[in-house]
Amino acid sequence: MRRVSLLTIATVIFAAAFAAVPAEAKQCFRKAAIGDALTQDLAKFQVDAMLLQATDFSIYLTYVASGTTPGYTFGKRSYHCAPGSVMGWECRGSATLCKL
Repeated sequence: MRRVSLLTIATVIFAAAFAAVPAEAKQCFRKAAIGDALTQDLAKFQVDAMLLQATDFSIYLTYVASGTTPGYTFGKRSYHCAPGSVMGWECRGSATLCKL
């Protein structure tokens, strides 16, 4: 049990450190994420939020609060959604993001 807890904590710390590093200016990159929610639209929103959280945590907070991504272009997203095994819907999505 202790080993699992330490591994979980280390994973969360690593993910937070990686998410906190903003992208370089004029750099484009492709990201992918998975979202689970009660409705398909909310699962897609969850995918978008996770894509941004993995890119730059401050832009993630702005997107969740206002739906905008200042300083980034958030290209066309593609989703593959199906009824989820845990709840409602599971969507897998990807997008190309560019730092302006």
